[in-house]
Amino acid sequence: MVVGIFRTNICTQQDKLAIINAIRTQFDSDCTIDIEDCDKVMRIVPGSLPVAENDIIQFVGNMGFRCELLD
Repeated sequence: MVVGIFRTNICTQQDKLAIINAIRTQFDSDCTIDIEDCDKVMRIVPGSLPVAENDIIQFVGNMGFRCELLD
């Protein structure tokens, strides 16, 4: 994955920061989440190691949020 773009249901600033910090720690990837967008868009830019889209989807799902690839 070069840049992953996902639709989520992350709505609060607190949840946004928790997800961003968890993804940065777990996957060594940069993460942004636009909670103002209707799709709550999350963008992932991998660091030095590749990241599988399904790993991100499962990880965010395990944290209690919906996450799917944005078409």
